Amino acid sequence: MKPFALEPNMLTMRGVFYPTGYMFIMFPSEQDARDAERSLEDDGYTGESASLLTPQDIQEKVARTVGSADMPLPSAGTEADTVRHFAELASQGHWALMIHAPSAHETEHIMEVLKHAKISYGQKYRHLVIEDLVE
Repeated sequence: MKPFALEPNMLTMRGVFYPTGYMFIMFPSEQDARDAERSLEDDGYTGESASLLTPQDIQEKVARTVGSADMPLPSAGTEADTVRHFAELASQGHWALMIHAPSAHETEHIMEVLKHAKISYGQKYRHLVIEDLVE
């Protein structure tokens, strides 16, 4: 896994976290996230396609992007609410994997690999759409 680095292309024009082409999958604990990471590695995913985020990473690097995104009027999209949900889970100790999966096929395959993982929340960022990965 490569260290998470927030890059400008992972933000909307208003500066809110929106990494198009990535899956952002949260897990209740570090062990759950590392087990999922291991499942992906066993399936052939390299460390270059994913990052492991600690609760602190989520709070300090992702959650801060919301800032005043809803000022002066609320956004028509859900990106700020999604980031707030990430922050809420991180405050409870949840970890995350951010996985580059630009195609629907890659997303489906990753979800199949992780079908037994303890996922607490998952989103796929597509162009203009945030897709729920778990129900």
